[in-house]
Amino acid sequence: MAQYLGIVDLVWKGLSIKVEAGSKVLIGGLQNKEVITARAVGRAQEFKPSSIEATTVLERGQRATEIYSEGEGELQVSCDTGQTLVFADAFLTERGDMTGGEGGKITLKWSAGEPEEIIE
Repeated sequence: MAQYLGIVDLVWKGLSIKVEAGSKVLIGGLQNKEVITARAVGRAQEFKPSSIEATTVLERGQRATEIYSEGEGELQVSCDTGQTLVFADAFLTERGDMTGGEGGKITLKWSAGEPEEIIE
């Protein structure tokens, strides 16, 4: 029987972050873009950045500010299917709202370049 992706774990600058189900990762890198000339179509390459989005919860005694950090750092996205994506140049793009009554949910969004992929 095959196993499919179920659980994603995040480590941001050495800090393990618990995340809810539904995390999203867009793996960046070179992609083709169509170029239309007269009656023909060709392609040109362009770079698409990686985008990572996850929702965490604020626990009792945890500092909300320890999650937020200026500048670039390493973000590791580990999947229960054996893949780990390492984004060496990740950075947070937004400061998420804390939602009361729902466990203090905080949405985190990162942008990064192309990751290194490690397979277990």
